[in-house]
Amino acid sequence: MPYTVVRVSGTTLTDWLRARDDEALAAVLRARPDLATPRPANTGVLAARAATRASVARVAEGLDTFTLAVLDALLAAGADRGPVPISVVDLDAPAQRVKAAVGQLRRLAIAWGEDKEISLVPAAREAGGLFPTGLGRPSPALDDVDVAAAVAALPVDERDVLERLASNGPIGNTRDAAAVLPLDQARTPIQRLLARELLTRVDATTVELPRQVGLVVRPAALVVVDEPKPKTKAHKAVDSTAAGAALEFLRHTHTLLRMWSEEPAPVLKSGGLGVRDLRKLTKALDVSERHGVLLVEVAVAASLVVDNEATTPEYLPTTHADTWLVASPANQWATLAAAWLDLPRLPGIGGLRDAKERLLAPLSEDLRRPVAPLERARVLHALADLKPGTGIADVDELAALLAWRAPRRGGRLRDEIVRWTLEEATAIGVVAHGALGGAGRTLVEEGTAAAAKRMAEAMPEPIDHVLVQADLTVVAPGPLEPHLAAQVNQVADVESAGSATVYRVSETSLRRALDAGQTASDLHELFRVHSRTPVPQSLTYMIDDVARRHGRLRGGATASFLRCDDPALIAEVAASPAAAALRLRKIAPTVLVSPVPLLEILDELRAAGFTPAAEDSEGQVVDLRPTGRRVQAAVRAVRRVASKAPDDDQLSDIVHSMRAGDRAADSKRGRSVTASSTTTADTLALLQQAVHAQHTVWVGMVDANGVASERILIPTRIGGGVLEGTDPDTNSPTRIPLHRITRADLVEHKP
Repeated sequence: MPYTVVRVSGTTLTDWLRARDDEALAAVLRARPDLATPRPANTGVLAARAATRASVARVAEGLDTFTLAVLDALLAAGADRGPVPISVVDLDAPAQRVKAAVGQLRRLAIAWGEDKEISLVPAAREAGGLFPTGLGRPSPALDDVDVAAAVAALPVDERDVLERLASNGPIGNTRDAAAVLPLDQARTPIQRLLARELLTRVDATTVELPRQVGLVVRPAALVVVDEPKPKTKAHKAVDSTAAGAALEFLRHTHTLLRMWSEEPAPVLKSGGLGVRDLRKLTKALDVSERHGVLLVEVAVAASLVVDNEATTPEYLPTTHADTWLVASPANQWATLAAAWLDLPRLPGIGGLRDAKERLLAPLSEDLRRPVAPLERARVLHALADLKPGTGIADVDELAALLAWRAPRRGGRLRDEIVRWTLEEATAIGVVAHGALGGAGRTLVEEGTAAAAKRMAEAMPEPIDHVLVQADLTVVAPGPLEPHLAAQVNQVADVESAGSATVYRVSETSLRRALDAGQTASDLHELFRVHSRTPVPQSLTYMIDDVARRHGRLRGGATASFLRCDDPALIAEVAASPAAAALRLRKIAPTVLVSPVPLLEILDELRAAGFTPAAEDSEGQVVDLRPTGRRVQAAVRAVRRVASKAPDDDQLSDIVHSMRAGDRAADSKRGRSVTASSTTTADTLALLQQAVHAQHTVWVGMVDANGVASERILIPTRIGGGVLEGTDPDTNSPTRIPLHRITRADLVEHKP
């Protein structure tokens, strides 16, 4: 697309950028990474991009309150139309503070010039707002009027109208602007002000306060020069508290995967998770619905759960979840924390209603907000600015700080996003007591791998023992070793979780362990070896009693068979109501067979009060319960690609390329171009001629993104599809693929 040279008067933005050193240009590209893609051919292209409306608006969103006030003051003085001195910025602020704000605008290439001649790109007026500094447009009718005297003579009701407009903005909506009446016919304060020309009529329902009147009426502008300082508080147990929250979040995620593996949650027709399924999950976990929304959103973001996109779609664990489940707790946490940090969605609005009173379902497209990762990072970076172990005392003060730093960012949910981010970070274990934990700080500053290592140091060491109580509860005073945790979860149910997890042993949980192939001896050994307290006699009796009754009735596939050493029990089963439905028939005094699948037979007989067990061909007890469904994780769900700003090496290369483009343009203007090539063969022949004669050539080329650029070089060799040469000004080597060259011209110095 064609670019327009940005010129206010005198020096252009292009000339000013070309006069900057390489580090200054790299700083512009670092602060405004959108200018670097595609790679600018020269500083003229960079200047044109820097002045585009969309790019300037994007930069303005990141300016703090004071810098925006300085920008407004420059716009009010007309710096977008011609250079103005820095002295026009009258904000009742220290001069050095004003200079620092103008310097920031220069570093962002929104302003340029020295202090006596500050210019702004024209697009800054739209980015700065329709009414810079809150003042309306000047009225020509008041040019020769003593406005201060006219305002002083007004009655109270008319002056009140002017003061409201001066405080709340120069535009007002009113029915009294239908027509401008003579003063003797005006009845309302607004009609009289219009007649006095102290208000300007915009249309039938709108009036505007002229700038001359606003300067007289409004109180002195109160600009907050420095950012507010939130109250903070030091804490000693930030890392350990964060690690405890992380372990709790991992436990909830494990439960989510197990629940949706056994009974997947259906996907709503409109997309997302239904209220009933969310409440079912939160009830099982004993957490709030807000926490449940965060849990499912993070699980999907981490590719542990996915919509299987079947005819009847359901949310199912993925094969990626199996890999995650066998990882260490610290690595599990790092995966979830990184997924949350990059999540382009707002879990906080899940379960709320939009303007049309429509419920915003979790996991639906309604929660998608592409700016969410940026807003989340702003909150965490604000916490990272504090000393380690120091937390924010009041989240509202943190919201006020971030609002000062970027008042135009975040929209109507700006302050709510800060609160939601702090709540979510606390639940995941990134933040504790309002302070960034060590692992959270590492995640923000160094990345996932380093954060996992730091979290591993903060998490308590896994323990190899439990405390069995007389009331048949088993207390784990810390995180159990993975193998022991699997055994305890098999033989007991979680009753409460926290820094210490309490399990309860029941007949149902014991049968579950026996169904999985454990024996009474195995269970006695488990508690004898790993309990630091004496095993209560009641637990020993319960294990023996359940084991004695368990598995007396055995089943196998014939399709299926049942056998028992006790003919009376076989007769009892055959006579039960379930026998007819299961089509059981006796083939021996101790054997029944059926065409029904064995798992269905076992379930029906257990429901009827029997306690059968399945056995394999060698008579060993086997567990036939389903292990859970899985779906292949899509590559797009596992890989999260985030756009990154160019690194220092890339910035240096881009600046070097722009400098070369500038030199090429200067050389072409200062020299005459001869023997222009028109075809590929002509281009190659001209380059070969230049190689033999060591002649300077001007080369036009297109990069991989289709961006045209220019180079001046002395070619030294052509081979392997590459033109090699040196820059005559810097003597630096240059390599250009021949297929990228669009034109080559010999250049001569003008006589």
